[in-house]
Amino acid sequence: MNPTRKRRLTVVLLVVVAAVAAVGLAVFALQQNMNYLFTPSQVQGGQATQYKSFRLGGMVKAGSVQRASDSLKVSFIVVDADGAMPVEYNGILPDLFRDNQSVIATGSMDGARFVASEVLAKHDETYMPKELKDAMAKAHKNKAIVDEKAETETGK
Repeated sequence: MNPTRKRRLTVVLLVVVAAVAAVGLAVFALQQNMNYLFTPSQVQGGQATQYKSFRLGGMVKAGSVQRASDSLKVSFIVVDADGAMPVEYNGILPDLFRDNQSVIATGSMDGARFVASEVLAKHDETYMPKELKDAMAKAHKNKAIVDEKAETETGK
């Protein structure tokens, strides 16, 4: 192989190796910043155990909001069709946060409770993130199937 071809081949190989390394680093960095959305029933079903940080979406259970008198600490329960998850948050809640309101909390699990670092309340009664809407529709569909089976077994 002549020296000019050898030099070109070396340069091309170095460019390819550098491009592969850059793509690998970009994918790794993006993967670390992804937040997955789960409903309380999915979390209780063990689907979120492999994620250190994720989003929890559902409705604030009526009467579950408890505020600490000496700090900004708030605890409440997020529910969906089949599950309920206690949430703890230390900070100022959005103005639209209230009972029976859809919320999305970002954070991590601490034992059996979810510790939120950020809480978002939906801004409109007709808006729901696609991921949360799909997850809740799936949970409702599964519950409807189970309810139908129970009704046929009991003879209703």
